[in-house]
Amino acid sequence: MSRIRAAYWDPDAERYDVPTFWWQGAPDGYATRRQLRARGLRPGGQPIAAQILWRGVGGTRTAYLYRLDLARPKRTASPAQRRAISAALRARRICPTCGELRDYYIPRSLGECLDCHDGRPGR
Repeated sequence: MSRIRAAYWDPDAERYDVPTFWWQGAPDGYATRRQLRARGLRPGGQPIAAQILWRGVGGTRTAYLYRLDLARPKRTASPAQRRAISAALRARRICPTCGELRDYYIPRSLGECLDCHDGRPGR
């Protein structure tokens, strides 16, 4: 085992607060948030079970691991929630100055569509 790997090997949580493994060295039964999401799962309120440490750009990098047996299925939005999200996103595309529906989101920094900001008439 190299010195770098040995520095990040702490499966008994003696040196770090949680069990720690090196890059691609975690045992089966653990997954990151991204890996859980790919399987259609979520952490479900469980605490961090372990971590992976590796040397990366800017210093030591960390990835937190969660137990697969405690993970829960992802929640899906109800039809009412989907309608609300759709309405909110549509409202972001309506210019408050000219009232036209644009095919892009109105920039918050400008507060109006690009045509109104440039002083050009609508389409």
